[in-house]
Order: sequence, then C-alpha cells, then structure tokens
Amino acid sequence: MASIRTDQAEGLRRMIAKPAPRVLTFLSSAPGHEKSATLLNLGASLARTGSGVLLIDANSTTRGVGAGLDRANGGTLLQAACSQRRLSDVILPMQQGFSLAVMARRGMNDTERRSMAALFARLAGENDILLVDAELDRSDMLPLPAMAEGEIIVQVEDRTESVTAAYSLVKRVSDRYGRRPVSILVTGTDVIRAAKIYKSIATAARRYLALEIHSIGAVPHDEHLARASRLGRPVIDAFPLADASVAFRDLAGRFARDGEASGRSNPQSPGSTVRI
Repeated sequence: MASIRTDQAEGLRRMIAKPAPRVLTFLSSAPGHEKSATLLNLGASLARTGSGVLLIDANSTTRGVGAGLDRANGGTLLQAACSQRRLSDVILPMQQGFSLAVMARRGMNDTERRSMAALFARLAGENDILLVDAELDRSDMLPLPAMAEGEIIVQVEDRTESVTAAYSLVKRVSDRYGRRPVSILVTGTDVIRAAKIYKSIATAARRYLALEIHSIGAVPHDEHLARASRLGRPVIDAFPLADASVAFRDLAGRFARDGEASGRSNPQSPGSTVRI
C-alpha cells in the first residue's frame, strides 16, 4: 500500500512539474514555401530541445506545410475526428523528431468543427507543443477557437508588401479577437534590419490599434537554408554551424524555456522526409 501511495505521489509531482502544452499558431505574409521552410526547421529545432512537437497544416484554401503529404498520406485529422480514419494513420512521424498532420483539406461545418476541436484539445494534451500552420478565413477567423487562445505569431519578410501584409494580418486578428498579444518573426534578413521592420509594425499597431506587438527574433537570409532544402533535411542537421541554424536553435530554446516557465498555471498554453 505504501508503494502505491508513493507511486501515485510521484505521478502527481510529474504532472504538476510538466510544462503546460502550448499552441503556437503561425500566420504569414511571406510566400507559402518560405513559411513551410520556417515551420519545418522550427519543428526540428524544437524536437532537439526534447519537446514533443506536432506540426499541423490547418490551411484549407492554400498549400501549407503538409502539402508534401498528399502523395505519402491522404488522411486528415478531420477524418480521424469523425471516426473515418485511425489517428495513427493520419499523423506522420518525421525523421527530424517531430510529427506532421493535415487538419482538413476543406472547410468544416459546425458539427465537424466541434469534433475537430475535441481532437485538437486531446492532441494539445498529448504533445508539449502544437505548431499550427494557419490562415484567416473570409471572416478573419482561425479554423478553431483554441488557436486564438494560444500564441499567434506573424511571419514577415524584408519586403515592403510583406510588411504591409503583416500589419494587415495583425489588424484582422485584433478586429476579430480583440486586444491580445501578437508576436512578430522576421525572416530573410539581418538582426538590424529585422529590428527596424519590427519597430515599424509595432509602432503602427500601438498607435492605431492600441496593441502591443512582441518580437520573438529573426532568421537571417542564409544560402544554407536552400541547400538544406534541396537535401530534404533541416538546416540544423545539414549545416549546424550556419547562421540560420543558430537562429532556429535560439528560437526553439526561447519557446522551450517559456513553456517551462509557464508551467500548468498558464491557461492559454494548451519516419518520412518532406523537403524544406
């Protein structure tokens, strides 16, 4: 009996100590392939920290990070949520240490959305981090409410049209979901230029939306990213000393540390190769 009580107490301590699951929803004003490369490299980098990571393609009108699964695996999480497929058949373990799944390849009706929301909550509990490749619909809504309750990150590139589009995404999120934190990730440029891009978006958001924008860093332009993509490998694996590898490790470390610091007290923290 004493042993049982000891085991139960130890199990409870592990549950309390385990960081709260986190939902990181990525929107982007960068081209789709750039966003996919960022998410795949970030997923691999997070897995290297020891985090259990599930990367979900939640796009229904554009080709997202799971587009490469069309030939390898035709199943979706929506089919699993509706008991049409086994969950193990639609979540693909990647060689890079994380898992990848497509949420749905079309819009969902209310019944399907409720079933998908229940499965999404289950997956959030079974993984340390859910990385979500998402888009806003015509009503400026995310596919599931839980995505808006997590962390929203907008990726932006060093192009005038991308910066303008990134601010538009921030405004659309604010108009739909109210005043809430949004983070900016700048890709394809150096730290100094990234700081200027972040400042321009943050200043406009503060002035016109009364919204505080946070910077989570930058991933520099690095030819090693393209070379790693052609090899079908994450840059941190193919070229571990490259500038982009350092940036992704720093970014993953920040997310992992933030998750550990949040603990269970934060209510908002909820075998194949794909080319990157």
